[in-house]
Amino acid sequence: MISENLRTFPDPFLRKRSQEVVLPDESLKDLVRDMFETMDTEGGIGLAAPQIGVGKRVVVVSVEEKEFERLVLFNPVIVSFSSETVLFEEGCLSVPGVRADVERPSSVVVRGITRSGRLVEIAAVEMVARVLQHEIDHLDGVLFIDRLGPDEKAKVEQGLLRLRQGQRGAGSPLAGSTFAEPRSTGTIT
Repeated sequence: MISENLRTFPDPFLRKRSQEVVLPDESLKDLVRDMFETMDTEGGIGLAAPQIGVGKRVVVVSVEEKEFERLVLFNPVIVSFSSETVLFEEGCLSVPGVRADVERPSSVVVRGITRSGRLVEIAAVEMVARVLQHEIDHLDGVLFIDRLGPDEKAKVEQGLLRLRQGQRGAGSPLAGSTFAEPRSTGTIT
């Protein structure tokens, strides 16, 4: 499986709402392994199952922060979030090459089921909170570019379509601040 199944914009599968998983399900072990392998190969710090063409509510996160180096959540939902927001640059393996500032709550509480089958609530802050929000958006068919203002979103989408058609150049809509080299800290995927 690995990276060859990574779905990228404008693939319509990325816009579909994922289905809850019913546990126990032995096939999820292979899915989780494939997700981590894809995420690691591509340099991401999070991945949602729809990004590799699987319409299940599964996310993996690997942020070198506290206990979140290899987190797996089945059926995750955000149960609460802070009123305080933070603007931070995001990128996504499914929207390759694009980075843009996205405003999100600075902390969230996420409920989900772990690999061991335990129902947990995770109070997440900073980068872990951002990654969880980003990945849960994927489960609902939402891309980070959907959180941009209408003008910036239209510019990014138009540029991505032209890039797919091989038309990138100085006059391209991507010849601006929304298109950048990936940072070494990893990409929220």
